[in-house]
Amino acid sequence: MLTLGIVNTYDKIKVLDAHYRAIARAAPICHAFGFSLALFDFPFKMTADELVDYVADKTTIGESGKFLRLLHENRKLFVFDLPKKGFQAQFGSVVVTSSKPEDKNAISPEELANEIMNNRSFLLLVGLGHKGLPKKLLGMAPYHLDITGNGISLETCTAIGCIPAYLMGLVNSKAGIQGKPN
Repeated sequence: MLTLGIVNTYDKIKVLDAHYRAIARAAPICHAFGFSLALFDFPFKMTADELVDYVADKTTIGESGKFLRLLHENRKLFVFDLPKKGFQAQFGSVVVTSSKPEDKNAISPEELANEIMNNRSFLLLVGLGHKGLPKKLLGMAPYHLDITGNGISLETCTAIGCIPAYLMGLVNSKAGIQGKPN
């Protein structure tokens, strides 16, 4: 299983436009490239059903929540508090995305694509907010990925689109798959 995890580093109490817009933007990307979507530390006090309706009501992004609804119906939408000791095992190995990966944990997109082809499961974490991912998460992740390979910091929604697309492009290329990704 491949999961895109978005970690909220904005307001922990008040729901902001950035919260639901990022979710609405991530859903079609996850659906298009076969990823699940996990949300961590968002200020929503509602069930997943309520969250899907709320996002669909607030924006037309992602065809007004169509893809978020599909993720939820297919049990590929998860909402959690930020874990204190470790992420849920069902997601596989944790990969933090960063323009400044620690050398000892760095994994290239090509290496990660090879691991994906070997049916390994990964949770790829992206920080939502100008602070990026909390530093404590770097120590919780065995892998650190700079998707650009050049130390270039990407805006959150750019990263949300780029990471699954680039990784699955590599996977499909290595597998010799032509045309539309799964």
